[in-house]
Amino acid sequence: MKEYPSSEIRNFAVVGHAAAGKTMLTESMLACAGVLNRLGSIANGSTVSDYHEDEHKRQISIHASLLHLEWQGKKFNVIDTPGYLDFISESLGALRVADFALVIIHANHGVLVGTDQVWESATNNGIPKMIVINAVDKENANFDMVLEQARKRFGDRVFPMTLPVNPGPGFNQLVDVMRSEIVTYQSDGSGKFQESAATGKWEERVKQLHQELIEHIAESDDSLLEKFFDQGGLSEDEMRAGVHAAVQSQTFIPLFCTVAELNIGVARLMDFIAKYGSSPVDRKTVKGLDLNDAEVDISLTNPEPVLFVFKTISEAQFGELSYVRSYSGNVRFGMDLYNSSRKVSEKIGQIYVLNGKNRAQINNLMPGDIGAFIKLKNTHTGDTLCESKKAVSLPKVAYPKPNIHAALKLNSKGDEDKIAQGLSALHEEDPTFIYHVDSELHQTVISAQGELHLQVVSDRLKRRYKVDIELVAPKIRYRETIKTKSESKYRHKKQTGGAGQFAEVWMRIEPKPRNTGVEFTQTLTGQNVDRAFVPSVEKGVMRACTEGILAGYRVVDVKIDFYDGKMHPVDSKDVAFQTAGYYAFKEAFAGAKACLLEPIHIIEIKMPEDCMGKVMGDLSSRRGKILGMDAVGAYQTVKAHVPAMELYHYSTTLRSLTGGRAFHTEDFDHYEEMPRELEQKIIAESKKGKEAAQHE
Repeated sequence: MKEYPSSEIRNFAVVGHAAAGKTMLTESMLACAGVLNRLGSIANGSTVSDYHEDEHKRQISIHASLLHLEWQGKKFNVIDTPGYLDFISESLGALRVADFALVIIHANHGVLVGTDQVWESATNNGIPKMIVINAVDKENANFDMVLEQARKRFGDRVFPMTLPVNPGPGFNQLVDVMRSEIVTYQSDGSGKFQESAATGKWEERVKQLHQELIEHIAESDDSLLEKFFDQGGLSEDEMRAGVHAAVQSQTFIPLFCTVAELNIGVARLMDFIAKYGSSPVDRKTVKGLDLNDAEVDISLTNPEPVLFVFKTISEAQFGELSYVRSYSGNVRFGMDLYNSSRKVSEKIGQIYVLNGKNRAQINNLMPGDIGAFIKLKNTHTGDTLCESKKAVSLPKVAYPKPNIHAALKLNSKGDEDKIAQGLSALHEEDPTFIYHVDSELHQTVISAQGELHLQVVSDRLKRRYKVDIELVAPKIRYRETIKTKSESKYRHKKQTGGAGQFAEVWMRIEPKPRNTGVEFTQTLTGQNVDRAFVPSVEKGVMRACTEGILAGYRVVDVKIDFYDGKMHPVDSKDVAFQTAGYYAFKEAFAGAKACLLEPIHIIEIKMPEDCMGKVMGDLSSRRGKILGMDAVGAYQTVKAHVPAMELYHYSTTLRSLTGGRAFHTEDFDHYEEMPRELEQKIIAESKKGKEAAQHE
């Protein structure tokens, strides 16, 4: 493939809600450009973009795929992204390196929560957006309604560049607004079409839209605005010259209609992207940090290479692949680059451009281009590669926190090392997948963006590392505390021949305010107990607090006072006072109206208004306490306190209740006393578990 200057490169991410038709749109683009002889299909698992085993099995996109093609003398780097919010990291990484976002909306479904998520991310990244209303051939497709919905959501700047002439089943004609033409497509997937002048009502409609377009373009440039008023409008040449600037400033947001499955309308979209779409030159300077964390400008024209790794993935054929975007410099085979994120040097081996699983080797990666490196030793998603003498780092992607958790259950012993290696590798590939080993509850807990995400990670772990695991509900970190004062006097006496053990501990305990921890004090007077034994008593008390007394959970928010006791001149020793402190505390705790505390999470749910009733009813059934409600655009947000024990697989339930149109975030907030009947159930389960462990 020939080398393209930055101005002739078009880097864009194809994003949108699930099932909008993103993958088939990219498939049609490849067909238009002659990369494919015929369109693949999702059902047959034959698309270029969805080539992984998981994607074939589930018939959805799971990974962002890198594609490239040539169109009208321009190189398109297309990143096809998943629509499911479980895999939002793929879209966020793609939008981080794209020069514009191509947002796909299904003509039946309209603007959904996934559309809003990627729109917001594109805006935060400072890149322009273009919109495609896809599948206008479907029964009940309503282009005008979805256009109006998009304008309500994203502003009156949304402007149709193509319009469907005969929407619904049999659709094959559209109006090209800029060219004032009616384009009639063949319905065989070839993308072939015939053009004719717009006449009748379409001619009138195009004239009206032309005038609106000129006004949008004039707004983007003061000199054009001046000409617009002086001349009473803009010439055709002036209008076309201003389109690019207007897209960059988003004074207008171009919108197109397509049927991706039949390759209808795609070529006209590609024409517009080639002529007016953003290139790396439009964002020729980006901000980074030097080694002293001072802000620096990284310019496309700098000779020193600076690249951002926006995705890593392990491939059976090639090993680990690193998808990179170049922000400056020319990268060649055999170069040494510095990973400023991990402070290591990396030798660049073969450089590829990709079309799904198909690779083509290139000699150079030009400034502004996107490609892939293989087998970098210690480079992962979010890292920056640069010259060691001018080390800089680019900002990382801000990923959402996980909202679903599960514990790993090992079904065969001896796989611990393989699982640890696998979890680490999967996290490096996908930063939105997080895991931790919980030493308190003796579980490895994995966290993800949704149930599907959990399943995909689990399947990958099993398949790639050959381990036998299953996902189970994670244990909950309950806490134990007291509600009243209590005291005890415990004597430990042991005589087994030879030196004995003796210690007596007098102890008072009382509740402390929530979240103030355990406080151990001593108010000994006189010489009944040597002060050297105070740390021994404290050690015994803290062991009891860690082990738990009611149900095996850590004790919190208690003040302990060791105020007196007795000792023996020969038999009193460290271990004796540890034991006496341990049992004295247990006795006092038992008499202080002990209770269990449960963790309470604060959750925030974003949903369409028509889902409010179902969601609120479900929250009530989970002992949720509503903290507040607010309208954000077309969505309602609800904040609530919900016990952690009621949130297992909540994201799955929420999506089921709302048809996939809502999502939530959750964070630990505080501890509260449990209802008595639930407390008794937890204590009984703990007792049963201890008995079962003893009999093993």
